[in-house]
Amino acid sequence: APEQPSAPPAIASQSGGCGVAGGRMTDTRRRVKVYTLNEDRQWDDRGTGHVSSCYVERLKGMSLLVRAESDGSLLLESKINPNTAYQKQQDTLIVWSEAENYDLALSFQEKAGCDEIWEKICQVQGKDPSVDITQDLVDESEEERFDDMSSPGLELPSCELSRLEEIAELVASSLPSPLRREKLALALENEGYIKKLLEIFHVCEDLENIEGLHHLYEIIKGIFLLNRTALFEVMFSEECIMDVIGCLEYDPSLSQSRKHREFLTKTAKFKEVIPISDPELKQKIHQTYRVQYIQDMVLPTPSVFEENMLSTLHSFIFFNKVEIVGMLQEDEKFLTDLFAQLTDEATDEEKRQELVNFLKEFCAFSQTLQPQNRDAFFKTLSNMGILPALEVILGMDDAQVRSAATDIFSYLVEYNPSMVREFVMQEAQQNDDDILLINLIIEHMICDTDPELGGAVLLMGLLRTLVDPENMLATANKTEKTEFLGFFYKHCMHVLTAPLLANTTEDKPSKDDFQTAQLLALILELLTFCVEHHTYHIKNYIINKDILRRVLVLMASKHAFLALCALRFKRKIIGLKDEFYNRYIMKSFLFEPVVKAFLNNGSRYNLMNSAIIEMFEFIRVEDIKSLTAHVIENYWKALEDVDYVQTFKGLKLRFEQQRERQDNPKLDSMRSILRNHRYRRDARTLEDEEEMWFNTDEDDMEDGEAVVPPSDKPKNDEDIMDPISKFMERKKLKECEEKEVLLKTNLSGRQSPSFKLSFSSGTKSNLTSQSSASNLPGSPGSPGSPGSPGSPGSVSKSTSQMAAITTKGGLVGLVDYPDDDEEDDEDEDKEETLPLSKKAKLESS
Repeated sequence: APEQPSAPPAIASQSGGCGVAGGRMTDTRRRVKVYTLNEDRQWDDRGTGHVSSCYVERLKGMSLLVRAESDGSLLLESKINPNTAYQKQQDTLIVWSEAENYDLALSFQEKAGCDEIWEKICQVQGKDPSVDITQDLVDESEEERFDDMSSPGLELPSCELSRLEEIAELVASSLPSPLRREKLALALENEGYIKKLLEIFHVCEDLENIEGLHHLYEIIKGIFLLNRTALFEVMFSEECIMDVIGCLEYDPSLSQSRKHREFLTKTAKFKEVIPISDPELKQKIHQTYRVQYIQDMVLPTPSVFEENMLSTLHSFIFFNKVEIVGMLQEDEKFLTDLFAQLTDEATDEEKRQELVNFLKEFCAFSQTLQPQNRDAFFKTLSNMGILPALEVILGMDDAQVRSAATDIFSYLVEYNPSMVREFVMQEAQQNDDDILLINLIIEHMICDTDPELGGAVLLMGLLRTLVDPENMLATANKTEKTEFLGFFYKHCMHVLTAPLLANTTEDKPSKDDFQTAQLLALILELLTFCVEHHTYHIKNYIINKDILRRVLVLMASKHAFLALCALRFKRKIIGLKDEFYNRYIMKSFLFEPVVKAFLNNGSRYNLMNSAIIEMFEFIRVEDIKSLTAHVIENYWKALEDVDYVQTFKGLKLRFEQQRERQDNPKLDSMRSILRNHRYRRDARTLEDEEEMWFNTDEDDMEDGEAVVPPSDKPKNDEDIMDPISKFMERKKLKECEEKEVLLKTNLSGRQSPSFKLSFSSGTKSNLTSQSSASNLPGSPGSPGSPGSPGSPGSVSKSTSQMAAITTKGGLVGLVDYPDDDEEDDEDEDKEETLPLSKKAKLESS
C-alpha cells in the first residue's frame, strides 16, 4: 500500500494564493493551485489553473487535467488510478501520491469545485463520495479493517483526571493505523477535546500530579503526530498555545521538567522596531515564533518513523511566514517608516542596527515565497528605495550594521542583478565615485578584517555576478552590457585595482603577508574573469594602465598561490591570441618575470614549473609567431639547457622555420601549394607533385629545409645533426654580435633583457643537475612522469630534429584524415614541424 501522503498546505487558499479572479462562477469554482512535495517535505507551488476531468486516450483512463490560467499550458495530467489513495482535507484540498516519493495536492478556491472533482475520483474508484479517503493507506488484517469499518466512529473516554492513562493508551494505539488516526482526529475536532485536556493540565499543575502531567505529555505529543492542520489551528491559537507548550515541559524521560514557558514569557522579548498597527499581523508573528520554538526546541527529535508525520507542522510555519511577508508588504506606512528611519542621520546606532537586522530577516523570509510572489516583494522594496538606503548604511562606521546591509545586498544581487546595475548607473550621474554603491562594496571587500577574508569572498562573488555579461539583458533600444561595462571601467575599476597597483610599485610586492596575498588573489581572479568575458573594455584598461606588468610583479611573492594567480592572469591573456595584447607583451618584455620565476624555481617539479611550461607549450602548439620569435630572440640563452621537456627546443625549431620562410618566399609559396593537396592519395596527384619537386630550381632551396615530413629511413645522430649545425654556422656571426650587447645588460634592463649574466653559472649547473637526475623517481625526466621522454606528451631530441631533414630521394607517403579534409593553414604548419605520430602525442598532453 502507498505511504500516507503528508498534509498539503491547507491554508494556501486562505492566504491569497487563489483569490477570485473575476469572471464566471465556473471559472472560480474549478480554479486551483497545484502543489508538489519536494525532498525537504515542503510544498512547492507549480502554478494556478483550472481543473477538469476527462478520458485521456494516451493514459487509457479518466484523468485530472489542470491548464494554467496564464497561457493555457498543461500544469498537470494525472490518471485517476483505481488503487491510488486520494484524501480530501478541509473541504478544499485533495492530496495523493503519484509515486513512492512524489506527492501532489490540488488546493481549490471553492468547496463546490473540490466536491465536484472528488465525486469524479470516487466514481472511478467505486467509492461513496462521503468518505474523506478512498483507499486504506497501509496493509491491515481483515479483522482490523472489519472492526474499523463496522464502527461508525471512535468514542473518546470522558475527559477526566482519572482517565488520563486510558486516553494516552487510546492515542498511542491509534497512531499506527491510518483509519484509526483519522477517526481519532475527527473525534478530537468535533468534541472540543483539546481545550478540555488543557483545563485538566491546569488542575494537574495545581495538584503537582506528576503522573497525570506525564500522561498529558504523551497525549499532546500524539496529537501532534496526527498531522492535522485543523488540530494545529486549535492548539496554536493564542488562548491554547502556552498551555500546549506547558504540557510538553513534562517529558517522562527527563528527571526534571523544562522551563519553556518561562523562556518565552520572560527571556524572549518581542521587539517592534517599527510599531505594527495591525493586530492580526502581530498575532501571526507571535504565533509563528512560538510554533517555530515548539518545532526546534520543545518536541523531541522525531524518529525515522515519525519524521514524515510532522510535515504539516513544517507547512504550517512555512505558510505563516508567507502570510507575514505578504501583510508587511501591503502595509505601506510600515515600510515607509522603516526606510525613513534607516536613512535618518538622527537615528541612534542601536536602533539602526535593529532596523537593519529586521530588514535582513524580512528578506530572508522572502526566500520562502514562490517566484511570482518574490517578484512582487522585491519590486515593492525597490520602489520603497532599498538601494539608496543600503548606500547610506554601507557608508556608516558600525561594522555590524554594514555586515547586515551586505547580506541584504546579496539577496538583491542574486535575485535581480539588472535592477542593481540600473540603479548604480543612474546614481553615477549625481554622485561622486567615492560614494557609489558598487565602490562601497569594493571598499568593504578590500577592508575586510577577517584573516580568512570570508566577507571579501562573498562580496567578490557578488561583483562577479554584476559584471557577468551572461546575465545582462539586450533589448532593441539598448544593450546593458555596453552601458554597464562602460560605467564600471570608468567609475569603479580604479577602486578595484588600487590595492594591486599600490603593492607593485617595485620589483617585488611591497606587502607580502598572507591576508594581503589573499586579497590580491581575489582581485586577480576577478580581473581574469574580466579578460575572458569583457573583450575591448578590459583590453584598453590593461594596456593603458600597464596592468599586466604590475601583476607580474606578484610572481616574486613568497606565496605560491598568489604567484600562480598572476601567471594564470597572463595565461588567460595569451590564450586569446590577440595581437594587440601580444605587441604590448613584447614591447614591455613581460616574459622576463615569468622566465625569472621559472629559473628561480630550479629543478623542483611542482605546479609553478608545470604551469610555466604549459604556457610556452601553448605558444608552440598554437604557433603564435610573434611571441615565439620574441621568446627565442630574448630568452633562448636562459632556456636552451632545459631538456627534460622538448617545449623550448620546439619553440626554437618553430622560430628557425619562420626565419627560413622569410628568407625564401618562393619556398613558402611552394609549401602552401603542396599543403593544399596533402590529403590526396590518388597516384596521379602524387606524380604531379613529384614533377613539381624535381622541376624546382635547387638554387632556391637551402640545405636543411623540411618540405615534407621525413621518411622512415633510419638515420644516425650525425646525419640528423648535420643540417642544423650548418644552419647554426650561418647564424654564428650574427649571434656573436648579439651576445656582446646582451652580456652588457642584466635582467633589470627592459630594452635588451638577457639571462646570460644573471644566471650564467648557477643556472646551467642547476639545469645540468636537473637533467642528470632525470632517472630519479618523481623527477621531471623520469619515465612515466609528465614531460619525460618515455611518457605521452614528450618527443625525444632525435625525433624532434628529424623534422628539419630534406629527403630528396622522393616524396614520402602522406597520412590521410578522412574526417578532416579542410584545416586552417596554421594547423597545417603545426603538422609540418614534427612527424605525425609525435604530433599526436604532443596534442594529447
